[in-house]
Amino acid sequence: MKEKIAVIFDMDGVIVHTNPYHSRAFREFFSKRNLSPTEEDFAQHMYGKSNSYILSHFLQRVVEGEELLQMEEEKEGLFRELYAPYVEPIGGIVAFMQDLKANGAVLGVATSAPRANLDLILSKVPIEEMLGSILASEDVKKHKPDPEVYLTSARNLGVEPHQCVVFEDSFSGVSAALNAGMRVVGVLSSHSREELPPCNLYINDYSDLSFEKIAALF
Repeated sequence: MKEKIAVIFDMDGVIVHTNPYHSRAFREFFSKRNLSPTEEDFAQHMYGKSNSYILSHFLQRVVEGEELLQMEEEKEGLFRELYAPYVEPIGGIVAFMQDLKANGAVLGVATSAPRANLDLILSKVPIEEMLGSILASEDVKKHKPDPEVYLTSARNLGVEPHQCVVFEDSFSGVSAALNAGMRVVGVLSSHSREELPPCNLYINDYSDLSFEKIAALF
């Protein structure tokens, strides 16, 4: 019998196109502090990064502890308010997940975003019942590119890293999956393939994907 396959999805830019709304929320947040980062700044220092990194980078000082929690809640609250009316999955992902599940794959989500953001997405995109592991930023000590979130996902799903394929859209996310010893599909929603570490496969959306195509990566 063939080994079980686990498929683990990042959230932002992989399940949903949230990055434009994160940019808007951060713009609003930083403009209150007389800062105006460019889209290029965001591409380098926001997408796929943890809030502690983003805030520390743009405010040019270490943001941690209680202050980090307060700032994170302010910015993520803005994001959820802006994005809630527009939540929509990336093309074909729900049918693709159903196909994976029907063929015996186990599925997980592993995001650097806070749990409240994940809850918003899961309340609007009908995938939660298919997931055997759900991890948000509160569930790990070390953020991507550290492999902790993916190694923990594999344990939750009852598989070894070599049985996993990860869908990621950011440099730090792809790096985290590679550091975990997993195969990676690069989702080209916020970066070009040249801007990502080498992946096993690249996609723009899920319309042409199937369980067979994923199984062929092993």
